[in-house]
Amino acid sequence: MRFRHPDGSVVHLAYCTNVHPAETLDGVLAQLRDHCEPVRRRLGRDRLGIGLWLARDAAHALVTDPSALRGLRAELDRRGLEVVTLNGFPYEGFGAEEVKYRVYQPDWADPERLDHTTSLARVLAGLLPDDVTEGSISTLPLAWRTAYDDARAEKARAALLTLAERLDALEELTGRSIRVGLEPEPGCVVETTRDAITPLTAIGHDRVGVCVDTCHLATSFEDPHTALDTLGVARVRVVKAQLSAALHAEHPRLPEVRAALAAFAEPRFLHQTRTTTPAGLAGTDDLDEALTGDALPDTAPWRAHFHVPLHADPAAPLTSTLPVLKSALARLVGGPHPLTRHLEVETYTWQALPPELRPRVRAQLTDGIAAELTLARELLTDLGLKELP
Repeated sequence: MRFRHPDGSVVHLAYCTNVHPAETLDGVLAQLRDHCEPVRRRLGRDRLGIGLWLARDAAHALVTDPSALRGLRAELDRRGLEVVTLNGFPYEGFGAEEVKYRVYQPDWADPERLDHTTSLARVLAGLLPDDVTEGSISTLPLAWRTAYDDARAEKARAALLTLAERLDALEELTGRSIRVGLEPEPGCVVETTRDAITPLTAIGHDRVGVCVDTCHLATSFEDPHTALDTLGVARVRVVKAQLSAALHAEHPRLPEVRAALAAFAEPRFLHQTRTTTPAGLAGTDDLDEALTGDALPDTAPWRAHFHVPLHADPAAPLTSTLPVLKSALARLVGGPHPLTRHLEVETYTWQALPPELRPRVRAQLTDGIAAELTLARELLTDLGLKELP
């Protein structure tokens, strides 16, 4: 979906396909048929943007076989879909029964991460619509914090510099400008937007910036305006933004609140949980850890890294951090010029919701994704953007 900003530029809105598990190119093509095109039709649109997630095997197939890449591009066109952004964070196995810490491997100190991201950039250059010259890729925020030291930090810095040089060369070759954004996430080396500034200024290249995920922003209790102002002062580019909402518990000490939270503690994904204290942010790596004994102070609200559907608040006594998303979006695209032109709804946890909230058939998932995009569309038009055909 495209929107005209009051300054005349085009802002793209997509939904991320990492909600649909697929490791191979055949799986990706099935996604387009079974999920993406039905969402477009449900919205009544001739064209729908998708934030494509390509696992290692799918990306390798596309980058090594020009005919396969042309075939994917033709299939996108045939189904009324377009791609300006990729989710390059998960490497493989995102549809596994247990993902947890595996999603942070390989990290930016490992050569596989550079090779994979380079492949994604080359693929994206071939998938961009004919009238679009800029693409974006979100990626791992360097590494999970416990597997990082000075030596690995230097390897990561060198890898990102090499990536930036390759992206420069790619633009010279194709005329397509691809940028990559580190996606701050709780528990990682880059947990907050402020954490991104030092490594990115050390790289000092416009090709590598930040992907702002509003669920992660909220989980770490970052104020959106302060965060985005800080990035602006540091001249760190917002490459893309992921529109998502975290789980919020206002009174975590109450038994009924803990019981409600426990329904969201599930074995597939990591749900980092945070609260504020006089000494600063406190947290656990997962929600079930927070609910065990006194692992986390419970005198202030808790937020958990669980991407809840944007259009449907959890049942009381829980809520979502949709207000943080709205505040961030107002700052991102509500000003005289957009801070980013790539927006992506990223609720990948539909099948990890408590059983009674999960879609039971494909059509229910289609309805849910369409409802999220409808909400995002309304938020954008309320900010003065005009939806384009």
